Amino acid sequence: MDAFAMLLDGFAAALTPQNLAFALIGCLLGTILGLLPGIGSTAGMAILIPLTLNMDPAGAIIMLAAIFYGGAYGGTITSVLLNIPGEGESAITCIDGYAMTLKGRAGAALTMAGIGSFIGGTVATLALVVAAEPLSRLGLKIGPPEFFALVLIGLALLVGLVGRSVLLGIISAALGLLIAMVGIDPVVGMPRFTFGQAHLFDGISYVPVLVGLFGLGELLATSGGAAPRPTAPTLRELLPTRTDARRAAPSIARGTAIGGLVGLIPGVSSAISSLLAYSTEKKVSKHRAELGTGAIEGVAAPETANNSHSNAAFIPLFTLGIPASPAIAVLMGAFLQNGVTPGPTLFTQEPELVWTVIASLFVGNLLLLILNVPLVSLWTRILAIPYSVLRAVIFAFIVIGSYAVSNSVIDIYIMIAFGVIGFVFRQVGLPLAPLVLTLILGPFLESALRSSLQLSRGSFSIFVDRPLSLAFLVVAAVILLASVSSAGLKRKAGLPTDAEV
Repeated sequence: MDAFAMLLDGFAAALTPQNLAFALIGCLLGTILGLLPGIGSTAGMAILIPLTLNMDPAGAIIMLAAIFYGGAYGGTITSVLLNIPGEGESAITCIDGYAMTLKGRAGAALTMAGIGSFIGGTVATLALVVAAEPLSRLGLKIGPPEFFALVLIGLALLVGLVGRSVLLGIISAALGLLIAMVGIDPVVGMPRFTFGQAHLFDGISYVPVLVGLFGLGELLATSGGAAPRPTAPTLRELLPTRTDARRAAPSIARGTAIGGLVGLIPGVSSAISSLLAYSTEKKVSKHRAELGTGAIEGVAAPETANNSHSNAAFIPLFTLGIPASPAIAVLMGAFLQNGVTPGPTLFTQEPELVWTVIASLFVGNLLLLILNVPLVSLWTRILAIPYSVLRAVIFAFIVIGSYAVSNSVIDIYIMIAFGVIGFVFRQVGLPLAPLVLTLILGPFLESALRSSLQLSRGSFSIFVDRPLSLAFLVVAAVILLASVSSAGLKRKAGLPTDAEV
């Protein structure tokens, strides 16, 4: 009860004209930064931190936090309209979001993404209010063995994304793992697969990879003939139908739960939540056969999980002082520069500030919904631009975005190389989703595996000796067996499998 009383006081402070203005500015800046591949909310927050040093601490943190979750929706816009993911969490949205755009349903996709993001973010913030401390204790129980088993669950769900051929899906996934291994070995500290290029010591950034695979790959695939010409929707087509809402509701609920739970784990990217949410829909959705062809579930689930994850990531920051992602680490820097130390004492030493920031999360999510749903018609006017002009703009856009990752021309070359790979994948029927999944999960998988084996001195028994790790392994095994059994039964019945739809 005390928590809700403090939350009401926080709302009184967050709803002052000054703090409302900071939240609004942050939401707008975040959306704009999210539109730019390679920039994103993390870089935007880092750039703006020096400008907040003379601001009121509450207002500064409110604005930076709004940039953080506002950037997630900006990446959705380019993913849906142009098939260009600004960051990893937006990549999975391209699959059905862009397919909906080609069907003239871009407005419905963006609107449902906005609604799902609002619901996911609001529920995750409620969890911060109600259960921050016990949930954070659960997150602390997840060590390297549990983390490895959790990543295995994501790889087990990969079976639903392998496309028409399991073999082709494995080839795609193996390439993603190979790319993920480039850089410094996480245990011995030696470079590998870098070919003497110091730029590759930090690994291959997934932003130019994703921009190349989806953005440039799409441009190359449509350059030789009649390109698919998405049409700008009419006013009636901007809003989802009742059928859309009915189909998306379960996906939004599942995405909220997945993003909220995964967001508690320090070090886990929101891209994993998006990928797990989409993979779950491939297994449990009543309309899973339509996923990949422009299903509303393929937009609602990952976008909801993304925003739910972003807001849940505040829980370990506020209660334990642990940044759960690079963006949260930047936000933690803003706390520290304003003389506030996140952690167990935050709620007792700075109660007014922390509850004002928590209340602003509710306000910011509502502002994003109010801003972006009416602006869907504006965003979709991009589709009215002649495709020859739009193609040139997109190419300039992805080149600048790739360069902006680390201000290196090498990233442009990487983007071009993967654009060619994306084009080849499209021509031979190789699925892109397994490559994206393993590219993002690969570093987490290797680091967790090798850290676990170091703890156990090379014994694999550590994965079954710990109850939570064993439980995750059982879940992964059940998912894998269920997928294989389902595919076998469908083949016997002469029906298409999930991998063939």
